[in-house]
Amino acid sequence: MMQQAIPSEGCHILAIETSCDETSVSIVRDGKIVLSNLVSSQIETHKAFGGVVPEVASRKHVESITLMIEEAIQESGVALEDISAIAVTQGPGLVGALLVGIMAAKSLAFVLDKPLIGTHHIAGHIYANNLTADIQYPSMALVVSGGHTELVLLQSEGQFELIGSTRDDAVGEAYDKVARALGFPYPGGPYVDNLAMEAESAVALPRVWLEADSYDFSLSGLKSAVLNVVNQKKMRGEEPMIGEIARGFQESVVEVLVEKAVRAVRQYGAKQLLLCGGVAVNRGLRANLTERCEKEQIELLIPPFEYCTDNAAMIGAAAYLKWKHSQFTTLDMKAEPSFSLEKWSVTYQPVE
Repeated sequence: MMQQAIPSEGCHILAIETSCDETSVSIVRDGKIVLSNLVSSQIETHKAFGGVVPEVASRKHVESITLMIEEAIQESGVALEDISAIAVTQGPGLVGALLVGIMAAKSLAFVLDKPLIGTHHIAGHIYANNLTADIQYPSMALVVSGGHTELVLLQSEGQFELIGSTRDDAVGEAYDKVARALGFPYPGGPYVDNLAMEAESAVALPRVWLEADSYDFSLSGLKSAVLNVVNQKKMRGEEPMIGEIARGFQESVVEVLVEKAVRAVRQYGAKQLLLCGGVAVNRGLRANLTERCEKEQIELLIPPFEYCTDNAAMIGAAAYLKWKHSQFTTLDMKAEPSFSLEKWSVTYQPVE
């Protein structure tokens, strides 16, 4: 494997993302220009099970990964031999799903004699913002996805410090569970969001702030409060007011997310607030965060919808950070279902 420093100009990274139930391959130039970004979703397959089945997800990745690599190369217009490096999601994620992408990436890196870059999934979500804007440092990232709810400080490029995370359910998980209680199929987030945006009133539900100085989140109690409202209605023989419940739930979640994110920006002197992750497509969250940031004169970056959900372009954007510093991964790389974002940070050499 080549490990020498390589000029960043004209860098073409072939990126692979298979951490959960989307198979995606992308070609990204210089960490910002997306030449191709193919995504194959498994949502229709997993709907029948009410959630992602890891074994099924892995098999679907196996079925589509080779064809998608071929199509991504063809669509990009970049010859295979001109690819600069192979990037792949190393974690976090479902171990079986991760392994499909990792084995494909290792094979390409070995055959083409190109550097391999194991990439952190959440770093990808954060640097999806860099595909359409320029991140300024220090920045604060609010990560909201199916399995993660976090506040991450970026003091400099590729340097991650976790200052807050969920103590139980992530936002995406809570949305899916509430949707199920209201009678909607997986994935439930869009149903709850649509109901909340259309409802004229809201059921009063608690806000979980935790300790006064905490940037952590907790959603299990709110989820239980929703279930209590639904069950009480049913016990009285009444139909649950699903629109009002959805709006009350969303308002509670969004208020806590927005307030903690804005407070973190102020405390740490961040120049920007970055919204990241699949739940960043939520209209209620986007609207409230946009309004609050305008009021507070905070610059807010939100990726376009296609870069919010899992995709390989974001992996290519994050991998470019490692490329610029020639920090590559060996071929004995393993899948890391609980990969640490802070440990993945770019290592800067001390200035002599």
